[in-house]
Amino acid sequence: MADLFGSSSMGEGYANARPPIHPIVIDRVRAQLGRETLFRRALDIGCGAGLSTRPLLAASEQTIAIDPSQAMVRRGAKVAPGAAFLVGRAEALPVRDHSVDLMTAAGSLNYADLDRFFPEAARVLTADGVLVVYDFSQGRSFRDSKDLDVWFDEFLARFPAPPDPINQLDGEILGRISKPLRMVSQTPFEIPLSVSPRFYVDYIMTETNISNAVAQGAVEAEIRTWCESSLAPVFSGEDKEVLFRGYYALLKKS
Repeated sequence: MADLFGSSSMGEGYANARPPIHPIVIDRVRAQLGRETLFRRALDIGCGAGLSTRPLLAASEQTIAIDPSQAMVRRGAKVAPGAAFLVGRAEALPVRDHSVDLMTAAGSLNYADLDRFFPEAARVLTADGVLVVYDFSQGRSFRDSKDLDVWFDEFLARFPAPPDPINQLDGEILGRISKPLRMVSQTPFEIPLSVSPRFYVDYIMTETNISNAVAQGAVEAEIRTWCESSLAPVFSGEDKEVLFRGYYALLKKS
């Protein structure tokens, strides 16, 4: 699965064409925690190109971000200047014991060895530290029309999803497997975002369906051309509100 995120085009897409869900989630988490002061140190697990890291800069005095993909990490300094970006894995966190009071993982734990990760998270979290795990599904729906759903079904038929990641996760599953951490809360969300036709094409090109198709011999430029032409009547040249559905879960030490 790491190869699906390792290309230059995926790194560029993750730096510029992902939906801005991360700052909304972090703002909601801070409000739920009643946190007005800055966290001392934040650690972003599986940071990608840094979009999930950027909102942590306004929430913490020091921000560290790790990802196993060098292609992603090398873009981080431009996307989230001020954070420290490292190549690393969730199973071996490159920080001291009890040194992190905010840890985030946005969709990245699907690819981690959780039997090794959760003890590592417990090791590095402070006594009152919090792990925020969140994820959101592909934006495939308009609120008042099935047009995008119909298009997305055709997209999936042409470009099937890659094999399932190691872990299928949601808040309920996390509550069962997160020892030695404990679940504090889990919150589903539906976030509507107004996006332009061009942004939606750029966004859809960052989905692993595309990198999986390219790995099997498809031509990326031809896929983009098909997306542009087939989405044109769906968006009718106008910005549209796309729904992104997901969850966030808060975990702390037992």
